Amino acid sequence: MAQAVTPEGPRPSLMYKVVLLGSMSVGKSSLAYRYVKNDFRELLPTVGCSFFTQILELDEATVKFEIWDTAGQEKYQSVCHLYYRDAHAALLVYDIANKQTFSRAKLWLEELEKKFLPDEIVIALVGNKTDLAAEREVTAEEGEDFARTKGLLFMETSAKSNHQVNDVFMAVVQELLRREKEKAPRPSPHGRSTVDLRASGTRTRCC
Repeated sequence: MAQAVTPEGPRPSLMYKVVLLGSMSVGKSSLAYRYVKNDFRELLPTVGCSFFTQILELDEATVKFEIWDTAGQEKYQSVCHLYYRDAHAALLVYDIANKQTFSRAKLWLEELEKKFLPDEIVIALVGNKTDLAAEREVTAEEGEDFARTKGLLFMETSAKSNHQVNDVFMAVVQELLRREKEKAPRPSPHGRSTVDLRASGTRTRCC
C-alpha cells in the first residue's frame, strides 16, 4: 500500500516508491530525467543510486512518486536490494537495440520475485530507445510476450524523443491506484490492516 495519506480533504494524498532497474546504459537515468524535467540529457553512469521526485495531481488522488534510479554496473548489484526494499513499483528497463540487456532485465525480475509477493509490487517491463529502431535486436512482440507470461505491464519508450515516457509512468500509477482501491475495503490476508485511503498510515512490511 501507499506509504502516506492525508486524513482530510476531497482527495487522498499517496506516496509511492518507484525503482528503475536494468543494465548500464539502457537509459534509466535519461528516462527519469525526461519524466521529471521534460528534458533529455546524455547522462553519465549512475553511481550507486540517484533520486527524483514527481507530484501528480490526478482526479483520484494526489500522488507523489519517489523515483530511485539504480546503477546498472554489476559492481553495484550486491547493494541494489537496499534501494528497492519497500518499493511499490519497479521499471525493468532494457535497450531494444541490445539483446543482452533484455536477458538482464529477466534476471532483475527473478531478483524481485525473491523479495516481493506477486501483489506487493507493480512491475513494468520497459523497452527503451525506440529512436534506435533501425538497430533493433529485441522485437516489441518479444517484450510483450514475456511481459504477458509474467503478468507485467509493458511499454516501449524513448527518453530521447519523449516517446511514451509519461505514458509508462501513468500506467504504473493507475495500476497502483487500482490495487489501492481493491485492497482498501478488505483486511490483509497476512493479518495486517490495509491503509484506508482517507486515513494516515505507513507501510509496515519488513525487509
